[in-house]
Amino acid sequence: MPSPRRLRLLALAAIATVVFFLFYSSGVDPSQDSHTIQDFYHKTMDGMKKGSPPGQAIINTKTGEKAGHIPADKDADGDVDEDDRKITAEMQLRLKQAEQDAKDKANIKGGLKPDIPSEIVGKGNSAEGQPKKDKSAAADKGVSGDADKTTDKTKTKEPKEESEAEAELSSILKKAPVVIFSKTYCPFSKTAKGILLDKYHIAPAPFVVELDKHVQGASLQDVLLGKTGRRTVPNILVNGVSIGGGDDIVELDKQNKLADKIRMLGNKRVKVSERFAPDEIKK
Repeated sequence: MPSPRRLRLLALAAIATVVFFLFYSSGVDPSQDSHTIQDFYHKTMDGMKKGSPPGQAIINTKTGEKAGHIPADKDADGDVDEDDRKITAEMQLRLKQAEQDAKDKANIKGGLKPDIPSEIVGKGNSAEGQPKKDKSAAADKGVSGDADKTTDKTKTKEPKEESEAEAELSSILKKAPVVIFSKTYCPFSKTAKGILLDKYHIAPAPFVVELDKHVQGASLQDVLLGKTGRRTVPNILVNGVSIGGGDDIVELDKQNKLADKIRMLGNKRVKVSERFAPDEIKK
């Protein structure tokens, strides 16, 4: 392996070769004075040592005069300084703005329109984040055909269904002063029915409506919500007035107020008595 000293000598020899090559290939007239030759030599050596730093002047080798500056010297003051960097940054901003303006004009001229959100289909990872239309879910909800058409049909049916449910509720309330709206599987409904039908003797007998079996059960619940403020079951009505649900019936019974409340709202149309004597209940 060559020693460091030899490497330095080889580097100097290479530099000298390049200098003389540049000098002779530049077409310098040998008749020029020594000052011009020395000036070219020193500038060439400075350029090679400094790696052609920004701001270095471009010299016409025939005349020895400045022919301009390297592109980084924007203001041609012979040096690349903060002014040149500012000019470069401003030029880049103007170029970006001009590019954006051209795009905007092209979009306006082309009349581009955004896709309908429901029709946008993602690709790759974007597709995984978009909800997919589930036809089976629509089928479970009873939706068939176009969604807009289904909405229109629902709107046209709502007033009719509501009026039919109101008529059905009016018909039910006429069957007995005390009406119990219940569901067969509801434990709270079973508790309320056990108290009203088994512990007490109510005349006329309460009329029980199992909403989960009734063809208009859901519509009746909606109408009850509007008339009594209660959609859940059980819902016990006396002469059309709700006295509460399962917890309310249990609490009124514990306080020995249930019979009196039914008599009061029944307006002498309803008779209430306990089926068992107090001594029998204790046994």
